[in-house]
Amino acid sequence: MVRFSKDIDLLKWEPVLFREVGYAAQQLCKGADGVLADTVFTSASGSFVSGAVKAGQVVYVSDGMGVIDGCYEIVSVDSETELTVSVVRVSDEDEVVAPPTGSELNYRISTYDAQADEAAYSLLQYFGVSEEEAETGVILNKRALRQSSVFAVLSAVLAGCASGQDDGRGFWEKSLRYQKLYEQSRTKVCLELDDDSDAIADRKNSGGSIRMKRV
Repeated sequence: MVRFSKDIDLLKWEPVLFREVGYAAQQLCKGADGVLADTVFTSASGSFVSGAVKAGQVVYVSDGMGVIDGCYEIVSVDSETELTVSVVRVSDEDEVVAPPTGSELNYRISTYDAQADEAAYSLLQYFGVSEEEAETGVILNKRALRQSSVFAVLSAVLAGCASGQDDGRGFWEKSLRYQKLYEQSRTKVCLELDDDSDAIADRKNSGGSIRMKRV
């Protein structure tokens, strides 16, 4: 399934998301023996490869004393026990930036890829594109859907958090705000579709146009 956003994209909108929110069922791995040295994060007890950790996800790291307490981008998975990480970058093409150095760190890697899958499916339906077309690269400007995907994922995640809290009003308000942003953002997208694999748009589906089907 094509996804239009990654976990790191969510972090840019909600900097505390991976620190304060985390679905236990979507936790890939955690530990208390993390080491940060330059752009390398290691854990002797790590299971990064077998845990299906991948680039674009986020690792939350804490020393328990507030000196190191942050979320960092996973740039690459180098082995079962080693990651390359960075302070959040503007784009994947930017140079990696080293987080603070530390050892004996608590860490947690959770993901919202499942919600990103659902957001992608919803967007494809909205624009009248099949999953097969999306997989074969018919969409030329997938980047245009990233923000809409982020808003949809954040709305879903925060709604889920609200339902599990005695006083979830703050989560509900944020969820509704992101839902509104999602609905507004997708109407501003004009999706460019390539039907004959020549990298030239043959169709342009505007999110602001209402498409009607005869049934």
